[in-house]
Amino acid sequence: MSLRSTLDFLIYDWLGAASLNQRERFADHSRETFDAVLDTCERIAREKYAPFNRTVDTQEPRFDGEKVILPQATHDAHKAFVESGMMSAAQDYDIGGMQLPYTVQSAANSFFAMASVSIGSNMLTSGNANLLMVHGTGMQKEVFAKNEFSGRWAGTMCLSEPQAGSSLSDVATRAVPDGPDYQQDPLGPRYRLTGNKMWISSGDHELTENIVHIVLAKIPGENGRLVPGTRGISLFIVPKKMVDTKSELTGERNDVALAGLNHKLGWRGTTNTLLNFGEGKFKPQGKGGAIGYLVGQPGKGLHCMFHMMNEARIGVGMAATMLGMAGYHASLEYAKTRPQGRPLGIDGKDASRPQIRIIEHADVRRMLLAQKAYCEGALALELYCARLVDEQRTGSPEAADEARLLLEVLTPIAKSWPSEWCLEANSLAIQVHGGYGYTRDFPVEQYWRDNRLNMIHEGTHGIQATDLLGRKVLMEDGRGLQLLAQRIGQTVVRAAKVPELAEHASALAQALKQVSSATQAAWSTGQPTDALANAVPYMQAFGHTVLAWLWLDVARAALQTDASRSVASTAGQLGAARYFYHYELPKIAAWLQVVQERDLTCASLAEDAF
Repeated sequence: MSLRSTLDFLIYDWLGAASLNQRERFADHSRETFDAVLDTCERIAREKYAPFNRTVDTQEPRFDGEKVILPQATHDAHKAFVESGMMSAAQDYDIGGMQLPYTVQSAANSFFAMASVSIGSNMLTSGNANLLMVHGTGMQKEVFAKNEFSGRWAGTMCLSEPQAGSSLSDVATRAVPDGPDYQQDPLGPRYRLTGNKMWISSGDHELTENIVHIVLAKIPGENGRLVPGTRGISLFIVPKKMVDTKSELTGERNDVALAGLNHKLGWRGTTNTLLNFGEGKFKPQGKGGAIGYLVGQPGKGLHCMFHMMNEARIGVGMAATMLGMAGYHASLEYAKTRPQGRPLGIDGKDASRPQIRIIEHADVRRMLLAQKAYCEGALALELYCARLVDEQRTGSPEAADEARLLLEVLTPIAKSWPSEWCLEANSLAIQVHGGYGYTRDFPVEQYWRDNRLNMIHEGTHGIQATDLLGRKVLMEDGRGLQLLAQRIGQTVVRAAKVPELAEHASALAQALKQVSSATQAAWSTGQPTDALANAVPYMQAFGHTVLAWLWLDVARAALQTDASRSVASTAGQLGAARYFYHYELPKIAAWLQVVQERDLTCASLAEDAF
């Protein structure tokens, strides 16, 4: 199946996105308008992104002493994306949006991620603006968020610091009130920030006239010391260039300086920076320190930032999914055209017989089917989460609350599962190409390099696993986990009535019991050190169970779709579901065994024994 036909099936036949126009917010839309958006994004991705994926990989961002220089192709792609209106596609009409369902926006953005993930789809800019629409003041929305949605300005997220990494408790960037009238600034309480931030994607460039940094920093207490832990963290808007209340640039640079560029294994087309705040290179309004405007309440910065972080985590999951999909499509095409070897059997080594295409070899089919199961399953996961966002925004109060809880539980999976298994798909794509896959003559090595980052950024695998087992499955007395189990149980009941799926339904029911039992066993001592020692194996098993659930539901929908759909498409989805149940789901037993037993092999080994 092409990406477009896969998307059409998932959002229309499986998730019923076309029916969303029955809701007031989406009343002006129809299947036709949704298709027009998908057509436009598919065309832009094909024309402005895909042909330059290798270009931005080899022509990395460089700093000439004054500005960061990017290839012209990046400028052209960004311009086309902005002009499409996709930056604010799901926003209200009155701020220039289209009021599209987030499900459709997410599906449309997948074309850009597949065509060239390091050119990007401006995920952080829209996430930055979305955060301000929830937690910002009216003036902050007007000046900063709206200009980001229009594409005039870009946005970033500044969390990590060189000495702290992912440990936000150790954030050391300081923010002090900027004079006695600091609370009177119309853009928000005004502070001066000093500190260093690292791993800032799109932290400096010339794609837009300004960059809006969202920065975590601590406000010192009365004794001048920073409050330890995360309680003292606040959130600030720190523009690269100073602006006034009419959204005009004042001509003054803020004290934000580029300290260097990070050169990564993949995502080479994306500028990744170290930024110094308040080093004194620039002196806005005659003083040192970067001017920042408080967002929300002091000490509540992490609460505000999680709005953006969770959105970014799902975005990372989609990026990982589409990189896996790109590798799958490339290796499938290669396998269909590459002749090599002969059929197994008594005459398999007879050189007088013609060679066969490698897709005719069983092991190549195994690798292709694994990629299909991983990538199309991950796409179903990401779009299901997008559909939950629409439910949270426009559903009944009860449905919205359920969607909120499900998103809480599924977000670690939506980020981590594709970043692990679609990376494995990229590895298999290289394997299908054989030695050629390891060369730059084919794109699959770049897809793998680009995807390797996704297990790390926006929260490493271990962080997601700790969040899932240490917080998400316990929150609200386990109500989110119970709700997910109910949804899975409903699918099991429906699928059990379908002869082709009854065996899978039984296997899924058993897997759900195993996960539930392991969750209880992990926390049976009440000690986090016991429970979380094997959080990653737990998350792997949990994720595989979720994907098995989604594949079962997708397969059921495929069997129920009208006859206008190709037989091959349905057979492909049923085959991928069967592969997942026969080859993948059985893996959870080994993962859950160490969780169930609270095995401390890794945690207890003495350091000098490594």
